[in-house]
Amino acid sequence: MEKQLSEAETNRQEENQDGSEPEARAGWNSKIEYFLAQVGFSVGLGNVWRFPYLCHQNGGGSFLLLYVLMMLVVGIPLFFLELAAGQAIRQGSIGVWKFISPSLVGIGYSSCVVCFFVALYYNVILAWSLFYLGNSFQSPLPWTLCPEEDANVTECKANSTTSYFWYRKALDITDNIAETGSFNPYIVGCLLAAWAIVCLGMFKGIKSSVKVMYFSSIFPYVVLFCFLVRGFLLEGALEGITYMFYPKLEIWGDIQVWRQAATQVFFALGLGFGSVIAYSSYNPKSNNCHRDAYTVSLINFFTSVLATLVVFAVLGFRANKIVAECVVSNLKVLLEQAQTGLMDQSMLPSFNHSDPGSFGLEAYRNWFGQHGSHVPVNLSVCDLEKEMQKGVQGTGLVFIIFTEAMSLLPGSPFWSALFFLMLLNLGLSTMFGTMEGILAPLTDRFKTLANNKTKFTVCSCLVGFLIGLLFTQRCGNYFVMMFDDYSATLPLIIVVVFENFSVSWLYGADRFLDDIEAMLGWRPSVAYKYLWKYICQLAMMALLAATSINMFIKTPTYMAWDQTTGSEMAVPYPGWALAVLALLIIFAMMPVPLGLFYTLLQDRKRARSGGIAAVEYTIASTKCDTPMTDMSDVSQLNGDTGSA
Repeated sequence: MEKQLSEAETNRQEENQDGSEPEARAGWNSKIEYFLAQVGFSVGLGNVWRFPYLCHQNGGGSFLLLYVLMMLVVGIPLFFLELAAGQAIRQGSIGVWKFISPSLVGIGYSSCVVCFFVALYYNVILAWSLFYLGNSFQSPLPWTLCPEEDANVTECKANSTTSYFWYRKALDITDNIAETGSFNPYIVGCLLAAWAIVCLGMFKGIKSSVKVMYFSSIFPYVVLFCFLVRGFLLEGALEGITYMFYPKLEIWGDIQVWRQAATQVFFALGLGFGSVIAYSSYNPKSNNCHRDAYTVSLINFFTSVLATLVVFAVLGFRANKIVAECVVSNLKVLLEQAQTGLMDQSMLPSFNHSDPGSFGLEAYRNWFGQHGSHVPVNLSVCDLEKEMQKGVQGTGLVFIIFTEAMSLLPGSPFWSALFFLMLLNLGLSTMFGTMEGILAPLTDRFKTLANNKTKFTVCSCLVGFLIGLLFTQRCGNYFVMMFDDYSATLPLIIVVVFENFSVSWLYGADRFLDDIEAMLGWRPSVAYKYLWKYICQLAMMALLAATSINMFIKTPTYMAWDQTTGSEMAVPYPGWALAVLALLIIFAMMPVPLGLFYTLLQDRKRARSGGIAAVEYTIASTKCDTPMTDMSDVSQLNGDTGSA
């Protein structure tokens, strides 16, 4: 049967006449390089600041069990699906979904758009890390003291010095998102440096980025182990870890906790970005991607638990120190009350008046439980758990709370520099994967870009920097929150829903397993068929519905800094910001319906001109005697076969 092949496929077949892989898909030099890239992409800043927060707020050990369940039932099967598709078809996300279901070619383009949105604000976080890294080489650290002569010195004393440095020195933040303010020159410079590092690491593709990944993927583990050992030696570390793992089984009845666990699994593995597909497309056909799916997922989970232990050991130390200071302050107040006759001496706890700090925290709790309500003076609440809960999410955890905790350690500049260097490396490895999720699909799809990949990479980074200047304004942090909360969440879930649907229902789950068997030499369990077709699909649809409903019933808000009170407060987004938010989601998802509409038009044109007969194909066939059918001519086949 006559086959009309696209130019890209014709070139690919010509390159494969001798059975070798095309030059563009020469592959990794070793398996270790692939693992470093895949693990480096999946392990990112979310493991350090989002997972510990969710674990602590949602039942500790109970949330861990729920997270593992969601990873086994939904995360790993979908991760395996993306790995297998990329490795078999050896294309980026655009080429993969165009081949599997031409009518849903827009899935790949949507992945590229979402990757671009994420890269824009993610690199700003790297810029912040660079700024703090540069300021760590001072003693004392600049965020440990209020300025002696400053108009905002009252604001600094009203809150912690680390909060003041973050909002006033690093961000120079405005009161709300509507007040744009000027550009922050220090952050602009750091953003330029961050994009320059990404560009230098990417301009020769995976061959150059993997050299950086040898350091950026391994170094964070060295730092985490150093912090873990140091953290366990700190007073209060055990209390912090206890609060972290204390099980609260009642959370299993809260649907929002299930949604948060599924969402965290979703983002932890990098599903829907196209980066997983791009990296796996450089693997040889015989690579055991099934084992890779479990290995990378296990490493990701291990890293999340390790980071959580580190975070709560250090936060436990910080909280213990703050509560101890609170107890000493209260004891001094009580002593003054007793000495002036305003309080009965018998109510005064028994402690060494010359050394109030020797009075133990447990002894104070017992005394306060018996006499606290009868004391004729308002005492500060010295609650360890409340201190543990303060600011343990997102940027608040990294740039305020954890930074404050490190400033209390002996040799704080060293630990601070080590921590922010770790953050920089975590972010870089994720940025390389995110950029690969943009560059690989587009260069696979468009020959002109492939022939000028270095120029395309440099131009992409330059455009990213110029658009990223939006986040370096004084109100830039509010836009970072907007992009982080809304530009990726809903679009990525929709992308994965379509991905799973196209493989398990349009292409056919049995047929997909047949292709994997031909590729690996053995057949994965039939359980994957039912997981993909029913469990994963229903779970993703439920997650999509829950996320959508939550967005509509709960007015979108952001945390604005109030100068007068020196604290954050939840403020609703203005109308124009909601419009921007909606446009981000619409723009990210627009390629899917546009691709479907374009394919339908092309099919109608071919039908009117006589059409081209559909040809049976499999994603495992790469030999020149059984070439893949033209991607634009299989839409009818994909729509009619279903599962075999």
